[in-house]
Amino acid sequence: MWVYVLRRVLSSIPTLFGVALLVFILFHVMGGDPVYQMVGKHASAQQIADLRHEYGLDQPKTTQFLRYLQQVVTFDFGRSYATRQPIRQMILNGIGPSLTLAIPAFILTTVLSVLISLVVVYFRGRWPDRLGVVLCVLGMSVPMLAYILLGQYLFGYKLGWFPISGFDAGWPQRLGYVALPALIWVAVATGYDVRFYRTALIEELGNDYVRTARAKGLGEPGIFLKHVLKNGMIPVLTNVVIQIPLLILGSFLLERFFGIPGLGSMMIDALHGSDFPVIRTMTTLGAILMIIGNLATDVLYTVFDPRVRLS
Repeated sequence: MWVYVLRRVLSSIPTLFGVALLVFILFHVMGGDPVYQMVGKHASAQQIADLRHEYGLDQPKTTQFLRYLQQVVTFDFGRSYATRQPIRQMILNGIGPSLTLAIPAFILTTVLSVLISLVVVYFRGRWPDRLGVVLCVLGMSVPMLAYILLGQYLFGYKLGWFPISGFDAGWPQRLGYVALPALIWVAVATGYDVRFYRTALIEELGNDYVRTARAKGLGEPGIFLKHVLKNGMIPVLTNVVIQIPLLILGSFLLERFFGIPGLGSMMIDALHGSDFPVIRTMTTLGAILMIIGNLATDVLYTVFDPRVRLS
């Protein structure tokens, strides 16, 4: 196991290098000169030169790329163009609000999706299955923005059950601010997950081991819980782990519309202000998290399915 993990980590280094090179080219070569966007059109030549020297943009591209690689390795990504704050500190400040929203929403979505999938597959071909499919399609067809506006108007403004916007840094007050966006997250994501898990579990029902279990007299609940669910965990696990980087990076729309100062809101501010260091950092972190997620998925496969062997 550890040999495999070490080999995968070493093989991820060229991938990470390629991602860093691509991100550098996009933001430093093809993205234009960010200094003009910071100082405006009417800045003097001396102001432009001083600012370019301050951020090291007057150095050769090779030197800038090597410095960027050093930042990736040390997780010291310099300062934001817009706020002049250290980006590492901005990430540390934003990851708490993002995880406060993402973790409960993600756990609730996963548990509900798996349970609903088991129910609709158990009653496959009957009215609970058909009703579940119709509700999933309806939920998937409605954009998240519509859920946000409806939730803020109905549950926040009309009924007054939740705050419409804002965030409290203290506990447990902050839970009241993330409750409504978390419920919206669940409403949006459950439809996608149930459709995916339903398809995966129905495929498992057609395997030989299910027919063998039925021939031995094992009841349907036992077949679902002891065999189908366990063997169907591979696609479920894949879908769950893929979403983990999105949890850490935050939900852009939810954080923005509900005034949650998380990483998603920070990313939108950086996009609006052409804050290249922040955008570059978040892009790189997303790639790193995806690499870690893929590694974790391969390792966890062996836990849920002994037929999978690491090689």
